[in-house]
Amino acid sequence: MPAAELADELVDLHGEPHPVPPFTSRHPGLTPADGYAAAAALHRHRVAAGWKPVGRKIGFTNRTLWPRYGVYEPIWGTVYDRTLVPAAANAATVSLSDLVQPRIEPEICFGLKARPGPDRLLDAIEWVAHSIEIVQCYHPDWKFELPDSTAANGLHGRLVIGQKVPAAELPGLVDALPALEIALKKGSQTVDRGVGANVLDSPLLALAYLVNVLAAQPGAPALAPGEAISTGTLTDAHPVRPGETWSTEIRGLALPGLTVRFT
Repeated sequence: MPAAELADELVDLHGEPHPVPPFTSRHPGLTPADGYAAAAALHRHRVAAGWKPVGRKIGFTNRTLWPRYGVYEPIWGTVYDRTLVPAAANAATVSLSDLVQPRIEPEICFGLKARPGPDRLLDAIEWVAHSIEIVQCYHPDWKFELPDSTAANGLHGRLVIGQKVPAAELPGLVDALPALEIALKKGSQTVDRGVGANVLDSPLLALAYLVNVLAAQPGAPALAPGEAISTGTLTDAHPVRPGETWSTEIRGLALPGLTVRFT
């Protein structure tokens, strides 16, 4: 069974991360559902080892990137206490030592105070923050198919979360989210720019998508109060290396930018 065999490989990669050929090249017929099943087995392994789930990440919500990666629908993965990096004073240091081909993604993150439903998204959000996800890919040159990314926990590596601003202190949030603008900088150089509408037309709609996907996916745990949900990259994903410092600036939404130094 592809999912069972792949689960064993994922556990091995968890212990010793390194590049490998795409899972789909070695497991013919592997489906996105098989990938999620293998990721669930890895999740159980991590929880048994003491890892605590603290939220979710949504990937491939930025439709401008779909043709580049050959993935044409969003994916999700679990964020853990050991992959979450709080950014005190909106700055953080992140080690890349156990991440494979890491890339940086600036995002918008929601903190939940209630279980969201399709018709009660905003009421379920306690706080909003700017986040930066560091994604990784086990496959050479970031070449993969959809099942490879569902198996790899949505390509999640680390999640840096900045200042948490209560949603009640952000008037006009529904309109501001798609209109926000972000600049991504490496040192003093602006590398990329993005807008909130890149993410399924709004980070709020990305959250709605996740709610619906989890409801339709057998065995997937529903979102719960206390979870942090990062909604997908507003720009392209860019390679990062030890010794670099990256930062962001946000316009159109009262959230501070982040500075991340990589070691």
